[in-house]
Amino acid sequence: MLDKLEQIEARYEDLTAQLSSPEVMSDQAAYIKAAKQHRSLGEVVEKYRELKSLRSELAGAREMSDGEADADLREMARAEVESLSARLAAVEEELRVLLLPRDPNDEKNVILEIRAGTGGDEATLFAAEVLRMYARYAERQGWRMEILDRSESGVGGVKEAVALIEGDKVYSRLKYESGVHRVQRVPQTEASGRIHTSAITVAVLPEAEEVDVKINPNELRIDTFCSSGPGGQSVNTTYSAVRITHLPTGTVVSMQDEKSQIKNREKAMRVLRARLQEMEEQKQHEAQASERRSQVGSGDRSEKIRTYNFKENRVTDHRIGLTIHQLDLVMEGALDDIINALVAHYQAERLKAETVAA
Repeated sequence: MLDKLEQIEARYEDLTAQLSSPEVMSDQAAYIKAAKQHRSLGEVVEKYRELKSLRSELAGAREMSDGEADADLREMARAEVESLSARLAAVEEELRVLLLPRDPNDEKNVILEIRAGTGGDEATLFAAEVLRMYARYAERQGWRMEILDRSESGVGGVKEAVALIEGDKVYSRLKYESGVHRVQRVPQTEASGRIHTSAITVAVLPEAEEVDVKINPNELRIDTFCSSGPGGQSVNTTYSAVRITHLPTGTVVSMQDEKSQIKNREKAMRVLRARLQEMEEQKQHEAQASERRSQVGSGDRSEKIRTYNFKENRVTDHRIGLTIHQLDLVMEGALDDIINALVAHYQAERLKAETVAA
């Protein structure tokens, strides 16, 4: 592990020098590429330098604890040895996690898709609340969230919504959100006070760049139509809405959020690329997709991952058995406790798998 860390630190220092060189600074593409690599290595290098510092401090404390100093100093040194040893073990574990093979999508923006499932109007109302929950979480993280498409129900809920979330390592934080989200509460329209169970599906797709997914224009059918609102009424009389069909896969993306047909087409292509990338990755990893299935269940996202119980102010993530009695805060975007627990769980699973493989 130490040899690998030395190589990473050397590469980091080389990138640091590149970022201040006139040649790289004058080449925007080269600068962006170097800056991205520099940023991705920074956390590992910082942790490695902490490791080296702790080892140096520990050696000094051990020398003092075994030396000829008076009894009080030796006792203080022994306590420091114990404290430093514990911290050193923790840092070594953190480095092992940081050195795990990275998901190449972790740095990417995401296409977030939310669809109402079983539960009728109540499911659409919950879908709207979950969309708002992720918008609040994105705001807390300093990310930018843009609604690409939104189909509303007659009661003000959301039948389906597609959003783009841009920022630092968005996919690494949101990738475990894919799956079925279940809500248990008394609907506003329920006179008898009975608790109903409804469900929505959430899909988190890493945004695919044009270089990631090559789309043959001849394999696309592009239709334009007038955009419509709830109930099907016409929103405007121009053919600004766009429907793109990828003929080889039958994948269809519709976009009508913008008044401009060109903008709707651009947004539809971003969503199409993400969906095709997801399909290709699922195909490639079908044989060895145990980690992915553990994250989002089977490919059809038919498995319940989380339950939101409003009466008990409780949210439970069924994959890791985590229950938090602060649903009101979670719905306001306070998702870090859940996401941090999921990240830690799956990192531990990967470490376990790496240890067994070794």
